Amino acid sequence: MYRDLKGKVAVVTGGSKGIGKAIALRLAEEKMSVVINYYSDEKRANDSVEAIKEKGGKAVAVQADIGSESGATTLLNAAVENFGALHLWINNAGLENKAPTHELSFDDWTKVMKVNLNGVFLGSKASLNYFLEHDIKGTILNMSSVHDKIPWPTFAHYTASKGGVKLFTETIALEYAHKGIRVNNIAPGAINTSINAEKFKDDEARQQTLNMIPMDYIGKPEEVAAVAAWLASDEASYITGTTLYVDGGMTLYPSFEKGDG
Repeated sequence: MYRDLKGKVAVVTGGSKGIGKAIALRLAEEKMSVVINYYSDEKRANDSVEAIKEKGGKAVAVQADIGSESGATTLLNAAVENFGALHLWINNAGLENKAPTHELSFDDWTKVMKVNLNGVFLGSKASLNYFLEHDIKGTILNMSSVHDKIPWPTFAHYTASKGGVKLFTETIALEYAHKGIRVNNIAPGAINTSINAEKFKDDEARQQTLNMIPMDYIGKPEEVAAVAAWLASDEASYITGTTLYVDGGMTLYPSFEKGDG
């Protein structure tokens, strides 16, 4: 669909499953070469690579801890060594766990921050240095959440990390716009991924979530991937520092839908 993406190279962190996998597959359909990063699930990452190759695309799976500088360097080197360049970096990897804030351990806080916020910084830093060194008008896409806007009790570390991602995106977008480097943020709502599969098997929990979504359905990873492909393309060439909420209207305060209050 986006001819300008053909032949370009992307890194997708957390690309072995869920939204990351859907993005990797979509970029491959756009004829991009993709580095699929994974932390522990090698089989799923390799399955994603095979799915891309079956469609005639190019991809490699690379194990790396994106919460470390060496991990970000590993992914950058993999892109250059396997495909000769880097044009797009997508900071998708993330994790969450539930805990009342007064019981939240510093260890759990740190684990979430390491991936969700430190990983975004380290991936962005690695790609920025490459873009600047090679005079490439590259693109960075970050993945936050509707919870960079909506408070979420018992997930304080998660919301803090995602709020940080949003303002970090806006800051570096402003900082590097004059270099032609675009930085944008995607904020998904409730998406039907493996991390949510168990929850959505429960009818009551599923309905509770649906009640928060004006469009009355839980989103698909492919719907987020479509936004990522568009933002990466020249169709979005005049967009930087923006957060796009892919949430079926969840951020529109659905409790006010009928004009009550």
